Amino acid sequence: MEAATAASVVGLMPQTMASYLSKADVNVQLAMGQTLTKSLLKVSTGKLDSAVIPPGAYSALKAGKGPYAKMGAEKGAAAAATVRALYGFPGSTYHAITWADSGINDWPDAAGKRVYIGPPAGAANAQITSLASAGGLAADSYEGIKAPWGAAAQAFQDGQFDVYVGSFPVGSQVVAELSLKRPIRILGVPAGTEPNKGLGMEKSVVPAGTYPDQANNADSASFLTLMFMGVNESMSDDLAYTMTKVYMESREQMGKDNRLLNHLALYSPFTGVTAPLHPGAIKYFEESGFTVPDNLK
Repeated sequence: MEAATAASVVGLMPQTMASYLSKADVNVQLAMGQTLTKSLLKVSTGKLDSAVIPPGAYSALKAGKGPYAKMGAEKGAAAAATVRALYGFPGSTYHAITWADSGINDWPDAAGKRVYIGPPAGAANAQITSLASAGGLAADSYEGIKAPWGAAAQAFQDGQFDVYVGSFPVGSQVVAELSLKRPIRILGVPAGTEPNKGLGMEKSVVPAGTYPDQANNADSASFLTLMFMGVNESMSDDLAYTMTKVYMESREQMGKDNRLLNHLALYSPFTGVTAPLHPGAIKYFEESGFTVPDNLK
């Protein structure tokens, strides 16, 4: 299984799930800090059993667009046809972070500046540029910097970009530690702003005072990523059933054990799912009384 950085829900949830799956005799070899658009390709070819998949990445693969443009529509659609979903889950909230004394107090102030927009060829690029646009920063008015997730925090501290947009659970220890080194400000979008459809995001908020040295006097509206657990169609029905069952029956306890995961049980397991559900997952949901959307069968 591949997942994103351990500092995000997209990494933290699979890490936590691995221990629950082991109790169900499912051995998980987890690789963290991956570029999930590449993980999707590995799942589609059967080189990888499962991975956390951004909904927008699957849609892009199916259309042969974005990071999969070189494949073209026909090859992209063929690759996407081998991917199945087990369940959807809410990911982390984008934190657009600047140093409090940088003079960047809102998104338009970042015109002419360097903005971190995620890893190369990652689904986050479109999400972060959309977030910046929603905040009032024109797409052609700043320099978008791409770098691996794992290197971004240090690169920001080294001055390689002016706005660091990271994906973190609200209350993240990583952001808290960053604010203790130097006061930060979190850039927000207008309250109530809906994310662009098709990018796999929902509205979210980073409350003022969440972090020790956070300069915001008001809450910062932002966007939260949605994800789904993707597998190859060749996975056995029994394994898909078990993996789905373990997540659904453990997600509330995961939230009790770690407050950074306490939002998992608040979302429908179909939210953010853009690939057809695996038959094993469908069996679990139907046995458990869920109405599976027709477009996911």
